[in-house]
Amino acid sequence: MKVEVTDWDTSDYLNGNEAMIAYLEASFEDGDPKVIAMALGNIAKAKGMSQVAKQAGITREALYKSLSEKGDPKLSTLIGVMKALGLRLSVAPEERAA
Repeated sequence: MKVEVTDWDTSDYLNGNEAMIAYLEASFEDGDPKVIAMALGNIAKAKGMSQVAKQAGITREALYKSLSEKGDPKLSTLIGVMKALGLRLSVAPEERAA
């Protein structure tokens, strides 16, 4: 039996602010910095990397690199990208299981 494989690009399915916010919230709940960076990269791609990079005050190449699988964005980059996406970071107490 032949298996057909289709390319998957998450950014193709992030077609509204609610979807983007839910996706990013889930990545923060995961807690893995690589997952968070990847989610930000997918959202930036959905919004347009060049536009997000310009609004964040960095080059498109730097944005791709910092939000890649091997990237580790600086806090200033993270805040700049979030602002460019029309989002902000907030702090809440961690919910712990009883």
